[in-house]
Amino acid sequence: MSKAFIAATLQDSTGCTGVAANLAAAELIAAIVKEMKKEGGFTLPSFGTFTVRKTKARKALNPRTGEPVKVKAGKTVRFKASPNLKKAV
Repeated sequence: MSKAFIAATLQDSTGCTGVAANLAAAELIAAIVKEMKKEGGFTLPSFGTFTVRKTKARKALNPRTGEPVKVKAGKTVRFKASPNLKKAV
């Protein structure tokens, strides 16, 4: 799914212009990102839950050279599908 797909869906369902649909899609994505930063997660009922998890620093291997490389700690986003989504798919 892309921003263009979301904008096209909004445009078709509401009958608004393409510019307005693109703006609405951008605002929707920005609101989701803001909520995930603030709360550490986001739930869409009947779809699933997005959660932000911290990753620990670790050692990895460079695939080209095989040398060990240090990977810094960071954050990643996880998704868990709701039972309704699992049934629908």
